[in-house]
Amino acid sequence: MLIRARAHAKVNLHLGVEAARPDGFHELATVFQSLNISDVVSLETLEDSTPAAMTTGPVVQELRASGTYAAGVPENDKNLAWRAVEAVADAVRGERELALPKVRLQLEKGIPAAGGMAGGSADAAAALRLAAHAFADFGAVSEEELLTLAARLGSDVPFTLIGGTALGTGRGEKLAPMLSRGTYTWAIITNAEGLSTPAVFAKIDELRAAGKGSHPTMDTSAVAQALMSGRPEALAKVLRNDLQAATLSLRPDLRKILDTGMAAGALTGIVSGSGPTCAFLCEDEETAGEVVAQVMFDNKGTRGIVTTSPAPGIEVI
Repeated sequence: MLIRARAHAKVNLHLGVEAARPDGFHELATVFQSLNISDVVSLETLEDSTPAAMTTGPVVQELRASGTYAAGVPENDKNLAWRAVEAVADAVRGERELALPKVRLQLEKGIPAAGGMAGGSADAAAALRLAAHAFADFGAVSEEELLTLAARLGSDVPFTLIGGTALGTGRGEKLAPMLSRGTYTWAIITNAEGLSTPAVFAKIDELRAAGKGSHPTMDTSAVAQALMSGRPEALAKVLRNDLQAATLSLRPDLRKILDTGMAAGALTGIVSGSGPTCAFLCEDEETAGEVVAQVMFDNKGTRGIVTTSPAPGIEVI
């Protein structure tokens, strides 16, 4: 059996970051929106039902990554998608010594890796959904259980599972759907050199300790009102990312990208999540194409994608 799911990237329309909690995570107030940039995750079970095709141990036998952004993606149990399948297998088994089918995973990467767009989290969310389908004959896993497993895997995994537009609090894993009218057009600029999310969070703590960082912006009401209007001009005025100063401190080259995109006609530009991807909200697809072309011309090592939002959550295809 071979089943596939489409997993969408995300952009943070608002990212408020408070000081680190005792557990080391930062309290967040973020507005997620899914983008029409996606990976396709495939899960294949071994075809026969002989004992050799079943196991009471780890079920994932192989993971392969291909596509535009496959470079550097781990093809072992360090990959979140691999761990997601094993998490579902454990949930299905419970306390039982139950043999489950062995599986292979294939990731077709259209979402930039290490770019602040939740590509790894989206793959994990797709793997959760696919594994629940693959193992359904052996035990059901509810939507609530899938969301619990998603939160254990990573802060962005629950949102990429449900998609659309949502307010995320806690680590970002506590979600409340938000109303969003209209369609928004983006020019997404990726970078050949990735950026460590933990390093960015450490930098914002350092800047604030030195009195150089901005105060946390945890109020998302302005974004909610702009999304209700459905007007990109209104949304452009309220996009916010508390991590941007830290990201630009670590990667000053991104300032030129932001400046170039704005000069090319974008309504506004922000660092996406922890970066280094930059997201430019544009009035229309033509303008977004012009932004992509100009940024790529002026900034070597960048790639551009024109896309829209919001997009759905995990789609089994």
